[in-house]
Amino acid sequence: MANTDVRLQLFSGINFTNRRIVLRRGGVAVRDLGAFRFDNVLSSFRLRNVSTTDSVTLVLFSRINFQGSIRVFRGRQSVANLGSFNNLTSSLILVGRNLTNSQIQQIQSTGRPPRDILVIRQ
Repeated sequence: MANTDVRLQLFSGINFTNRRIVLRRGGVAVRDLGAFRFDNVLSSFRLRNVSTTDSVTLVLFSRINFQGSIRVFRGRQSVANLGSFNNLTSSLILVGRNLTNSQIQQIQSTGRPPRDILVIRQ
């Protein structure tokens, strides 16, 4: 299953500094980053799929329950500074495949993540 090879490191500081949360398995939807005391503090991250480097999608949402403004990252990424989205992330979806823009829009409009992933609520 593609989701088992996904790795995500979230950092509260720019340039991969300060508090860190590590997800070692993809297929995760976090409805409210407050569950990790990480609401509105994300500043940088590292994302990869160890088996298929191009098959990973991270969607960041500015509001809980997959609402608000979004930023989408596909494939291996090391983002040292989220810029205008710094300290704005309240929920996220991480999957070991490429989500299309229409799939992401459907998630945002319904508030429902893909069926085959773990959902973490506060």
